[in-house]
Amino acid sequence: MQISYGLPTHRVDRPDEFLTAGAIAELAAAAEQAGFAAVYTTEHPFPGDQWLAHGGHHAVDPMVALSFAAAATSTIRLHTNLFILAYRNPFVAAKSVSTLDVLSGGRVILGVGAGYLEPEFEALGATFAERNDRTDEAIVAMRAAWTGESVTFEGSGYRARGNTMLPRPLQRPGPPLWVGGNSKRAIRRAVELADGWCPFPNPARVAARTHTAPLETHEQLAEALAYAGAHAESIGRADPLTVCFIPEGLTMGGGVVDDQAVIASIVSLASIGVSWVTVALPGETRAAQLSAIEQFGAAVVRRVADR
Repeated sequence: MQISYGLPTHRVDRPDEFLTAGAIAELAAAAEQAGFAAVYTTEHPFPGDQWLAHGGHHAVDPMVALSFAAAATSTIRLHTNLFILAYRNPFVAAKSVSTLDVLSGGRVILGVGAGYLEPEFEALGATFAERNDRTDEAIVAMRAAWTGESVTFEGSGYRARGNTMLPRPLQRPGPPLWVGGNSKRAIRRAVELADGWCPFPNPARVAARTHTAPLETHEQLAEALAYAGAHAESIGRADPLTVCFIPEGLTMGGGVVDDQAVIASIVSLASIGVSWVTVALPGETRAAQLSAIEQFGAAVVRRVADR
């Protein structure tokens, strides 16, 4: 099992602790030393005030933050979790991703999502109702740009009439692209257009707010994976689908960690085909985060590496 550690770049309330070049570098290097396979960042460029008032959070720009992590490390992967393609022109996004991949020595994992915050879409001039179609289109456009060859492409509000993007990503044909979301459409998108799928625990009580399907148990996840497998067979996909999930025993916000519960959850997830998990660790200071990274590395990461 591979584990991706969440850099606490959402902690805009503790900028001196977490939002400095030194903080990102030190935390990323510690995660690499502890055996984590990746570090990840989230994305919220301009969230609505109402969402922020009800538990939402800010985040620094993912590509910039991961660039600082890349400069301080040599092997750990750089994971966007998630990058919202419908917020931006796909060719601009493709250039940012390819640049980070080249400068990091080919370490990017591009987790993408359709997005769910309508006020943020509106503020950015993006169309919420078309986000799924725009996401599908963007994946195709980005993959075309990453070939390094001349591209002719008709998109939603943009057109390439013979344009070329260099440098190509170091990873060929491009960085691993994982699709987020629990819906059947997200699963089909992952199977048809991507390399992986990254659903997330989603209680039924908040499913309407997150605009994706409820997902509360490993049994429900296994059912979704069966749907993915059936769809892959129906379209003739032979390549395995990387699956990333959040284990039990911790919280998305980085609460208290139950090491044994995390390990048991990872064993269960591995048995149904999950090969990556993401974790956020507790710690109100950089020193506390560093301690949590070291402890989790010893107690969990190294014990599940062969799962």
